[in-house]
Amino acid sequence: MCAESIKGGKLARQAAMLCQDAQFQLYLDRRRRAKHGMTESQLPDGTHNTEDARDWLCAACQIQSRAELDHHVTAAATFRRIRQRFQVWKQRPGREQ
Repeated sequence: MCAESIKGGKLARQAAMLCQDAQFQLYLDRRRRAKHGMTESQLPDGTHNTEDARDWLCAACQIQSRAELDHHVTAAATFRRIRQRFQVWKQRPGREQ
């Protein structure tokens, strides 16, 4: 199925909103720093933007377009796990805003 021919639904809209969320972008900054052992001076907060978040999410879900989330079971499950991990991160006590 060609990415241009499919229509996004509920999950695609949720993914678009998530990528626009400044807290999700901050989560990606901090996640990348932790994963790669980087300092804040090497990767400052505010590095990821909406487009970076979209690119990261598509790569993580192994899709070309967020619309595919509504048509691929595996990609949808990956998206739900990402969203759930982000929600847990947001709830962590002592996490600076």
